[in-house]
Amino acid sequence: MANDPTKLADMIIPERFNDYIIERTAELSRLRNSAMITDMSELLGDKMGGTTVNMPFFKDLSGDDQLVDDNDDLEIKSISTGSDIAAKLYRAQVFGATDLSADLSGADPIGAIVELFAQYWSRTEEKILLKVLQGAMSSPSMSSNVLDISELSGAASVFDAESFLDACAKLGDRQDDLAAVAVHGDTYSLMKKLDLIDFIPDSESKKVIPTYMGHLLIVDDSMPKDNGVYDTYIFGNGCIGFAQAAPKNPVEFGRDPLINGGQDYVVHRRFFVMHPRGIKWVGTPAKATPSDAELADKNNWERVYEAKNIKIVRFRHKLVASS
Repeated sequence: MANDPTKLADMIIPERFNDYIIERTAELSRLRNSAMITDMSELLGDKMGGTTVNMPFFKDLSGDDQLVDDNDDLEIKSISTGSDIAAKLYRAQVFGATDLSADLSGADPIGAIVELFAQYWSRTEEKILLKVLQGAMSSPSMSSNVLDISELSGAASVFDAESFLDACAKLGDRQDDLAAVAVHGDTYSLMKKLDLIDFIPDSESKKVIPTYMGHLLIVDDSMPKDNGVYDTYIFGNGCIGFAQAAPKNPVEFGRDPLINGGQDYVVHRRFFVMHPRGIKWVGTPAKATPSDAELADKNNWERVYEAKNIKIVRFRHKLVASS
C-alpha cells in the first residue's frame, strides 16, 4: 500500500511559519532596509478594528515673540494640533502545487516555501509603496514637493546634476534632511555614464555602496517609467512609516485531493501600514481595504504637514533629450 502524501499542514507550525516569512521579507526588501523607513508598529498594537490609523501631531509654533513690560500681560498662545491618517492594508496570497511535498523531496520544502513567499511579499511591498507615492505625491496639495522637467525642451528635460539639485531645493532650508534617492535602473546607467556615482565600502561586508551627492542610492526597476518619462524619488530618513501586525489567521493550509490528482496549498495573510508621513489618506475604498489603484489616486491624499517638513521630493525627468 502506497504511503499517503505528506501534507503541508503536517510539516509546518503556522505561527513559526508566519514569523519566518515576515522576517525573511524584511531581510530581502531594499526599501524596507533603507533609513527612510521608520517603524510605527506601536500605533497598531493589538487593535485590528477600523480601516485607518490616526496619528495626531503638534503643529510648529508660530507668531512673533512678545515684549516684556510690567504694564502689560503676556498673551498665552495655543498649541495647534493636526491629524495624519494612514490606511490599513489587508492583503493575502495563496500558493499551491500538485503534490507539493513530493515534488520538493530531497530539498527543504519549508525553506523553499518561506523563501518564495518572502520574495513575493518583498516585491509586493515595493509595488504598494510606489503606488502610495504615486498617489500621495500627485495630490495637488503636494505640488511644492514636485519638480517636473519632463515637458521642457531639449536637454533641459534630461536628468543631470544641476536638475537634481533643483529637485532637492524644493525643500528649501530642509533640503539637507534628504538622505537617499531611488532611481530606475535606466537612470542609474545614465548616472554611471556621466560619472556621477561614488562608491563607498560597506563596513559590514565586502560590497560597496553607491551614493550620489552624499545620498544613498537605491536602484529598482519597478520605479515608474512611462513613455520615456522617469520618476526619481528623493527621501529623508524616516519619511515612510511602516507597521504590521498579525491578522487572526495569518497562515492556513489545505489539500484538495480531486484537483490535478491532489493539490496542496497555503494561504498567507498580511496586515500592515505603509504611509508617507505628513500626507493623510482621505479616500473611501470600495472594499474593506484600499486597492493599488485607489492608493495611486491623487484624490485620495491630502497634505497635513508643512510642505518642507515632508521629506519626500518627486523628480520627473527624461534620460534622452526630445528631438
